[in-house]
Amino acid sequence: MDPVDVLRVLGNKYNAEILEATHAPKSAQELSEELDIPIATSYRRIEELNEHDLLKLEGKELSDEGRRTKVYRRQVDELTVKFGVDETDIETTERTEAKNALVDVWSDLRSEQ
Repeated sequence: MDPVDVLRVLGNKYNAEILEATHAPKSAQELSEELDIPIATSYRRIEELNEHDLLKLEGKELSDEGRRTKVYRRQVDELTVKFGVDETDIETTERTEAKNALVDVWSDLRSEQ
């Protein structure tokens, strides 16, 4: 992960909000509606985050209309940027499958209430 590229990507409008919102799997349409982002922009930002290993395709779910829809989840829980004299470094704390499973259980419990 090139630190300069990651900082540039995070500085693009909506990317940080998308990463925050994708603690649980979300489709481009859900992100568009939830974050008030134009749908075309939502797709572009998802692709950009995916290319930089910050977001990944989690799978496909059925939409309300009965179509298979791609859903995405963030890959990282934490980014630390260190500015040195000669270089910039980024350390990441990646999400584990166990953490993803806990988030899914928590989301399911909240939706049942």
